[in-house]
Amino acid sequence: MKKKKVLSSFLVAAMATSLLAGCGSSDKAPATDSTPADNTAASNTTDAPAEQTPQDTGDTAPAVEEQTLKVAAFEGGYGADMWTEVVKAFEASHPGVTVELTIDKKIEDVISPAMKAGDYPDVVHLATGREAALTETLTKENALLPLTDVLDMNVPGENITVRDKIVPGFLDTLATNPYGDGVTYYAPMFYSPCGLFYNAGLFKEKGWDVPTTWDEMWALGDKASAEGIALFTYPTTGYFDAFTYAALASSGGADFFNSCMTYEDGIWESDYATKVFELVGQLAKYTEGTTVANANNDNFTKNQQLILDNKAIFCPNGTWLPGEMAEAPRADGFEWGFMAIPAVNAGGSGCSFCWFEQMWIPAAAQNQDMAKEFVAYMYSDEAAQIFAKSTAIQPITGVSDSLEGDNKMFYSIYDNGATAVMGGFASTAPVEGVNMLDTLCGTVNSIVSGDKTVAEWQAAVEEVSDKLRAAME
Repeated sequence: MKKKKVLSSFLVAAMATSLLAGCGSSDKAPATDSTPADNTAASNTTDAPAEQTPQDTGDTAPAVEEQTLKVAAFEGGYGADMWTEVVKAFEASHPGVTVELTIDKKIEDVISPAMKAGDYPDVVHLATGREAALTETLTKENALLPLTDVLDMNVPGENITVRDKIVPGFLDTLATNPYGDGVTYYAPMFYSPCGLFYNAGLFKEKGWDVPTTWDEMWALGDKASAEGIALFTYPTTGYFDAFTYAALASSGGADFFNSCMTYEDGIWESDYATKVFELVGQLAKYTEGTTVANANNDNFTKNQQLILDNKAIFCPNGTWLPGEMAEAPRADGFEWGFMAIPAVNAGGSGCSFCWFEQMWIPAAAQNQDMAKEFVAYMYSDEAAQIFAKSTAIQPITGVSDSLEGDNKMFYSIYDNGATAVMGGFASTAPVEGVNMLDTLCGTVNSIVSGDKTVAEWQAAVEEVSDKLRAAME
């Protein structure tokens, strides 16, 4: 995989809703005791059989010291089977180690009571952005173990370090280094590029070119409208966070994007931001008429169905969409297509926001050395292949080379020139009645329906930014 440019910013606030629900979602619960436990149980003797010692009955290998590693994992849309399989593979490659796996769709509710009593898992797979905010809570309590030394470990069974195995850029974001001090506490897991999905078969049928600029988008919208096809739809307004992040980064670059995410005074009134607000306002005019009515948790698949029925051309989403719509009817010749958000500025590059999940080790974990070995193993080819069978794709170099079909197309987006954008709004103390994502994204329905103007929307976002800036932690 070619090296990519990556734009990054702060973590999504704990109270913000993460798109990883369709994008890989989340919920959160608090923890209490964060005092590191004694690490006497950790051992490295399980990586290879111990040296043989002559015995009276002949040379035999002494028994390997037994260890139990407690792993807790969130069961997301990829299912539980992959975790069971990867644990078995890890145990097979680490004789003497038994992994006690706990997996649940609400893993916070399962592990939090024991953690409050001082009984911590050794490894936890649980992303930020969930309602219960367990990952953020332990982060604020400085209750996580630094993983920077894991990056310099060799991937178990391979002659390459973890750092060199991970796709460039994933370790340069506050979504892995939450304190902004260059120290990694979250190991990046299972990533998903977001962009615009469309029916490539329709483009072939009509002889249309896939647009690469917004001027070309508007021209296509006019052409399609003459044939009764809308240019755009969206599942719910929540999907405009990934869309907007990509557009902001394309409009003003990395520093501007970071300024937006940290509520810099006046940033949402800037020319770069104005371009994005006006772009969405123009896009609203090309949005399919039934979209707003169905842009809710009960009917969002009706909006996604529009592109399968050739009633709308583009729909913003993440790589889980084809699986989500796998059983849905579709037009003859339908073929998934996927593209980055077109460049906002002439001559610029398109951008694709990238979601990824996280794995971490509690500072109070008892088996820290073996926990680090387990985290390093997550980037092995063996583990990556197991995860990929469930369409959970690890951010490792060359991953697109091993993929097939639609997944190969989706995960090649950064190889094909798109800039990766990662991160989200800086965490703040709660401000009553204020939610940036609700104001920035939720207002889109009112823009499409005409109930609010773009100018009113832009002013409201700046007002919310002012309130959150004072509460930023």
